[in-house]
Amino acid sequence: MSSSSEPGARSAPPSVRIATVLNSLQPTERRVADLVLQSPETVVELTAQELADRVGIGRSSVIRACQSFGYRGFPQLRVALAAELASHGDSGTDYDESVVGRMRAAIDRVAQSLPQAISMLDDEVVSAAVRSVAEARRLLVVANGLSAPIASDLSMRLTAVGRPAEFVPDAIAQQIAASGLGWQDVCLVISGSGANESSLRAAAAARNAASIVALTSFASSALTELADRSLVIAPSGVSFRDELEHTSRVAHAVFVEVFVDAVARELGSRAADARGRVLEILSENLTDAGE
Repeated sequence: MSSSSEPGARSAPPSVRIATVLNSLQPTERRVADLVLQSPETVVELTAQELADRVGIGRSSVIRACQSFGYRGFPQLRVALAAELASHGDSGTDYDESVVGRMRAAIDRVAQSLPQAISMLDDEVVSAAVRSVAEARRLLVVANGLSAPIASDLSMRLTAVGRPAEFVPDAIAQQIAASGLGWQDVCLVISGSGANESSLRAAAAARNAASIVALTSFASSALTELADRSLVIAPSGVSFRDELEHTSRVAHAVFVEVFVDAVARELGSRAADARGRVLEILSENLTDAGE
């Protein structure tokens, strides 16, 4: 298994590191993580012992939690947390309480968080995933639940740039299609949680022959264990609590667009020819108003 989480994590802020390992933390580590995500301004002012007392665990458990987040200890977490808090700052924009005003505020928050979404990615892993998708004899895109629309969009976009991709909506049909893949094929599985049972069954069906690329939100999951390459896209909310409340797939949708562009560049003239054909088809299907 090759993952993008380890090299890329060096540049990821604490909220992103924690969000992408939250599902694999022990109960005592989870207490630390929850407090860091919910009250970072408070945690950055605490000592390790004060944090331990606040969440009701031992100081050694705090250190282990920090190490699970990817830091040597609590001092390193505090420094990184202070840097992240400083980087947030104030957008300088005041929004009114109208419906549109609240929408603008929400969009602004998401936009500010998007750069963090790809902070867990490693260039070598992403480049290898792009090449494998571009060069695959057959490409099957798998997803279920809230990730299904992202998969459908990805398959259509890839097909439009000359990289034919299949997306089968039915979960059982996905497994059948995946079982027919060969060693030159790629199964790209999209699952935010990395734990969707239907998607995991399809990935397992493809595992014996095809290469598996995972697009997910967690660095460690049942899906990343099956995948040859894992592209970990951090939650796009300002906090992980925001992501849970709104169940957003904004970060994945944005990544899909830039991923398709990267595949198109890998395809070169093949993508240019395909785009030309797409434009011709679109032109033929457009009519003047009133006709």
